[in-house]
Amino acid sequence: MDRSKLYRRFRTLLIANRGEIACRVIRTARAMGLRTVAVYSEADRDAMHVALADEAVLLGPARARDSYLNVERLIEAARKTGAEAVHPGYGFLSENAEFAQACYDAGLVFVGPTAGMMTAMGSKSGSKALMEKAGVPLVPGYHGDAQDDATLAKAAEKAGFPILVKASAGGGGRGMRIVRSADELGPAIVSAKREAKAAFGDDRMLIEKYVDNPRHIEVQIIGDSHGNLLSLFERECTLQRRHQKVIEEAPSPTLNPAQRETVCAAARKAAGAVNYVGAGTIEFVSDGKDVFFIEMNTRLQVEHPVTELITGIDLVEWQLRVAFGEALPLKQDEIRLNGHAVEARVYAENPTKNFMPSVGRISTWRLPAEGGGLRIDAGYREGDSVSPYYDAMLAKMIAWAPTRDVAIERLNRGLEESDVRGIVTNIPFLSALMTHPKVRKNAIDTGFIERELAVLTSAAAAPGELELCAAVAAVINDEQQAAQANAASPWQTFGWMPVGRRQRNFVFRVGHGIGLGTEQKVTLNYGSGPWTLVIGGRELAFAIAPKDGGFGLTLDGVKSQVAAVIDGHELYLRTRNGRFDLHWVDPFGGETEEQTGADKIAAPLPGTVVAVLAEEGATLEKGAPILTLEVMKMEQTLRAPYAGVLKSIKCKVGDIVQEGVELAVVEPAGE
Repeated sequence: MDRSKLYRRFRTLLIANRGEIACRVIRTARAMGLRTVAVYSEADRDAMHVALADEAVLLGPARARDSYLNVERLIEAARKTGAEAVHPGYGFLSENAEFAQACYDAGLVFVGPTAGMMTAMGSKSGSKALMEKAGVPLVPGYHGDAQDDATLAKAAEKAGFPILVKASAGGGGRGMRIVRSADELGPAIVSAKREAKAAFGDDRMLIEKYVDNPRHIEVQIIGDSHGNLLSLFERECTLQRRHQKVIEEAPSPTLNPAQRETVCAAARKAAGAVNYVGAGTIEFVSDGKDVFFIEMNTRLQVEHPVTELITGIDLVEWQLRVAFGEALPLKQDEIRLNGHAVEARVYAENPTKNFMPSVGRISTWRLPAEGGGLRIDAGYREGDSVSPYYDAMLAKMIAWAPTRDVAIERLNRGLEESDVRGIVTNIPFLSALMTHPKVRKNAIDTGFIERELAVLTSAAAAPGELELCAAVAAVINDEQQAAQANAASPWQTFGWMPVGRRQRNFVFRVGHGIGLGTEQKVTLNYGSGPWTLVIGGRELAFAIAPKDGGFGLTLDGVKSQVAAVIDGHELYLRTRNGRFDLHWVDPFGGETEEQTGADKIAAPLPGTVVAVLAEEGATLEKGAPILTLEVMKMEQTLRAPYAGVLKSIKCKVGDIVQEGVELAVVEPAGE
C-alpha cells in the first residue's frame, strides 16, 4: 500500500458513527482545529452528534444496515463534504476490513489499522492462530475455518464442557453463548450465528473452553507508522452481564506491579506480531493463576476514558496524530501511571425487568457537572429520543482519584446526583453495584452480577417521613411554579392566606403506575402561621425553599437538600436515604388504568421477529420459548406465561412489530 495514502495530514474528518462515541471524537477533533462531518439515519435527525458537527449527512432509514452499515453511502458522504479522513468509532464498521479497504481505495485516510492488520487481528479465530504461532498463551478451543455443525460439535467435545460459543467477528457480548452440555450446543450455535449476522454481517463462530470464575483483563496499546508500539497499562473489566461490560477500571486492582509488566509485555508482543498501527486492545482472561489471550479489538474501546485519566493521554488525539503520519509523542518509559479511574456505562434499560431496553423521549436529563475528578461522556440531551434501533448506551460516567476507594466514592456520588427521566435507566443498579461490599473488596469474577442480581435489583426501601414530606413539597413546588407564571395577586400562590388555616390531604403510592404499592396519607396544615405535616398521627414543622432541580426542605428543624422530578402524577425523589419513585393520587385527576393481563404475549418494545420457536397447536410448559425478537441489536425471547396450548402465532419471521402488538395467544391448560 502507498504509505502517503495511508497516513497524511488532513483537515476534514468524517465520523462514521453515532451517539456518545461520535460526540467524543468530534470534541477532540475540533479542539485540534479539524472540521468535522457527522452522519445520521432518519431516526437520528435531531441527535446530539448531528448538532455538534460542522456538517451532517443523511445516510438513510433507521435500520443500521440501511444507514450506519452502508459502506457506499458513507464513502459518498465523505466525497460530498470534502472529508479526507474517516474515524469509525467503535461498533458498526469499526472492525470491518472491507470498510477500511474501501476508504483507502477512495483516497480517504482511515483512522485505525490497515485492512490487513484488521483481518489478521480483528477476527477472533485468525488472531488466535497468529498468537499460537507467536507463543502467546491461549484458552483451549477451536478457531478454524470449517463452520459446519459436526466440526463445531467435535471441537466442543474436545475442549470439554462448559464451552463458549463466540462470534469470530463480534464484540460486546453479541453472538456469544455459554454452553454447559452437548444438548444445548445446537440451539446456542443457531441463536449466536443469527445474532452475529445481524450485528456484524458475519456469522462465523469459534469455540473456547469456558473458564469458570474468570477475571477479564485487557491492555491498551497504540502503534505508529514509524515502528513504535506502546502499552498504556491495563484495565479490569470483570464486572459484566451477558458478556457485556458494565464497570471498567484502571489499573487492575488484581495485578501486582510484576504481573502488570508481564501482561503488558505480552500485549505488546501480540500487537507486534502484525506490526500494528493505531489504537487497539489486547484482551485476556485469567483463572486466578494464568492469563490467556482471548482476542484483540482493532479499534478504540468504550472504556478508553479510564486509561486516559490514569495516563493523562487523549487517545483520540493520538489516533489522529498517528493518522497524520506523526510519531507517538512519548516512549514506553515516559508513560506514567497516576491514580485510579472507574467507569460506569449508563444505559436506557430496566434492570428490574431483565434489563429490557427502554425507548422514548428523555424528559429530564440532569447529570452532575464535570470536574473534581468526574468526567461524563454523553451522547444524549434532555428532549432527545432513544430509539429501538441501536445500542442503548446513553452516556459514560468516569471518576478519577488518587486511590481506588476514593474513585469509587466519587463515581457513586455522581450516579446518586444523576436524574434521567422519561425513560428507564440502569443508574440505580449501577449505584447498587458500586456500593456492594464485594465490589469494594474486589472479590468478584465475571459471573458476579448474575449471582447477585436479586440483591442488585431489589426494591427500594419504603419511603419514610422525609420522603413523604418531600413528595408533598414536590407537588406544591410544581403547582407554585405554574401559578407564578400567571400570578396577578398573592391569592394565586398556593398556601397564602391573610388569616385562618386550612388542611389538604395527599395520598401517595410507592412505585410508578396506579395500583402499585401501599397508599400513604399525609395531611398538610397551611395558611397564616407555620406549615405543618401530619404523618401517622405525628405532626411535623414543615417549610420548603425551591431551587433548581429540587428544593431545600426543613422538617422538624432539620434542613435537607432534596432532588425532585415530577412528571404528571409520577414523582422521582432523591433524599439522603436514597432514590424513591412515588405516584401521587390526585383526587381530581380522573385517573384510569389500562389493565394488561400477564397472559398477553406482546412486543415489549419495537423490534424485528427473528425466530418462531414453537408451532401453533403445540403443548407448552410454563416458560417455554415461543418466539425471538431483535431489540436494540440484542435478542429477547418471549416465553409461555403458563402451561397450555399455543393457540395462534400472529407474526412471522422478518416482521417489524411495534410495542404492545400481540404476537401470540396461549390457551391455559384445562380451559
